[in-house]
Amino acid sequence: MADELTEVKKKFGSLSEYSIQLNRWFLKPIGAWPESSSTTRHEKILSQISIIICWCISLFTIIPALLRLILEKEDLYLKLKAFGPLCHWIVGVFNYAALLLRKDEIRRCIEHIQADWEIITRITDQRIMLKNAKIGRSIAAFTAAFVHSGIVSTCIVLGALKHTIKVDNETINIYTLPCPPYKIQTDTNPTHGIILGSQFLSGFIASSSAVGAFSLATVFASHALGQLDVMAIWINEFVNQSNQEKDTHTHEISVIVEHHLRILNLVEHIEHMMSGICFMETFKCMVGMCMPSYFILEEWSEHNIQNLVTYAMIIVSMTFNIFLVCYIGELLSEQCKKVGDIVYMTNWYQLPDKEILNLVMIISRSSMEIKITAGKLITLSVYTFGNIVKTVFGYLNILRQATM
Repeated sequence: MADELTEVKKKFGSLSEYSIQLNRWFLKPIGAWPESSSTTRHEKILSQISIIICWCISLFTIIPALLRLILEKEDLYLKLKAFGPLCHWIVGVFNYAALLLRKDEIRRCIEHIQADWEIITRITDQRIMLKNAKIGRSIAAFTAAFVHSGIVSTCIVLGALKHTIKVDNETINIYTLPCPPYKIQTDTNPTHGIILGSQFLSGFIASSSAVGAFSLATVFASHALGQLDVMAIWINEFVNQSNQEKDTHTHEISVIVEHHLRILNLVEHIEHMMSGICFMETFKCMVGMCMPSYFILEEWSEHNIQNLVTYAMIIVSMTFNIFLVCYIGELLSEQCKKVGDIVYMTNWYQLPDKEILNLVMIISRSSMEIKITAGKLITLSVYTFGNIVKTVFGYLNILRQATM
């Protein structure tokens, strides 16, 4: 593993870069990567240009589609079909704005991670941190591939392929769009190609904002969990230390308490950064699970494999997204609480009274509940995920009853 640490340092320049590299790749193209002291003037200008272009492309899709949804006289089923994709674009814009507004918070978390890699120099501790960093990178990469493939397949099926419709007694094949605009004929080229291309780019921006937020949460949470694992080792070493010479880095109670507070501070930053984004994602995922389920039930008799597969992919993608954020919230909350249990399960009774009182500080702080919330309203946990799924089925039943 020591050789692996050396290889990672050689390949990425530093261990902290290994942790945050994918986050930079996801956020820099949309201008959401925070600036640092090393950011050049050229990079700042490119970032501002990227932000302006992303906003223009996103609004070019959202505004005409929203006008069509409000002003066009269509039956309820067609409006529902238009509302589902539009919801993805709108929530993506809100998430993008949240990432831009949270740049300072993101930068502080990144600097926190970089400082932790510099503070912790012992090889055994770095092994634990690298293990958790690998998990964070893997989940972030899988999430990016999963979410982007979902939006690409949706744009291809709903926009690039022709759909068969019946007009009077005649059957014709026409092009449609994921978000049909208001009063624009889009079934002919080159209009269809131009608008589809813009919607593909805006969909990429919307999904990139979600991928960027999820990857940040995953990488930061994995780092915090790695720090908690390191702290557990330090606590056991502190309690089980012999009367021999002490390692002042890990056997001083002040170091352990300070490190515990650093971890909790990082978790607090994660909660503050992700709260608003998680709230919007919760709403989007509920819509993204309910609407396609309704469309599958309504269109099952037509046996349109393209549409059915697309709806199924959307359901799986939305379910995975909401489960990921709920599981991260559950894991962070449980692991932070577990620190007190780790202290209690050690041989603390063999320590002098003064050292026992010092450990009480850690137990007392761990007893305070740590929560990752969605908009300060919903506590994210596996139990919450179950409630969301039940709520989706409830809304699906209401929707079916209202449109029968």
